[in-house]
Amino acid sequence: MTRPTLAQAMALYEAGRYAEAEAVARAMASARSWSREEAPRALGIAAAAMDAQGRYGEALATYDELLPVFEGLFGASYAETLALRSNRARTLTALGRHAECEAECVALARVTARGRGLQMRILAAAARNGLIYALNGQGRHSEAEVLAREVLAAHRLAGRFVLVLRLGLARSLNGQGRHEEALAEAEHADELRRSLPEQECRPESGAVGLALATALLGLGRSTEARALAATAHHACLAAFGPDHRRTAEALALFDRIDGS
Repeated sequence: MTRPTLAQAMALYEAGRYAEAEAVARAMASARSWSREEAPRALGIAAAAMDAQGRYGEALATYDELLPVFEGLFGASYAETLALRSNRARTLTALGRHAECEAECVALARVTARGRGLQMRILAAAARNGLIYALNGQGRHSEAEVLAREVLAAHRLAGRFVLVLRLGLARSLNGQGRHEEALAEAEHADELRRSLPEQECRPESGAVGLALATALLGLGRSTEARALAATAHHACLAAFGPDHRRTAEALALFDRIDGS
């Protein structure tokens, strides 16, 4: 039998096969033949896979255990450690701990701004995106809008980063009741999503439909909103399962439309 590897676990994760990715990563972490650096890396993939399945409490506990290990092995300012912190921040906001996520993303943005190279730029963008979602989660939609527009204008970003920033901007506009503008941003995001490879935008499954449905509901176009909310809910169920925060959000929106 072949031994599980980090590459196998990551390939499964990127293909959206989260339960399998977690199983492979855990098997690798428990194998005694691996170096002391590889087992924590494998558990980091397992934590990300747990998050993608909506098991946020377990994911956060794993991140909390791994963070001092990563800092000891690689250093506090090393890209892998910062990436682990970024993933942990995402889990915090999924748990509704938006103020903690905000503080962590502010700290990450400060550290990554001092770094060089593509990986640090990606981590800096992820920190800004996390901050936008944390602000929206606290109802601070105008602040989230300002930050999203600033990042979109100031940084040369492409692909999924632009997609998630436009979705964050649409969320902030919907939160302010500016549904026409939110609909336009969501439509831009939809155009971008269609142009990207499926694997690249898989983590945003259902998110565009959710943004579109929210804007349409705000504009009184409930029949269109209902169809999109149902489609978004099915997409989230297929991609992440019933416990994921986006699945729950899509179902709540669908129920809200039926009750309106």
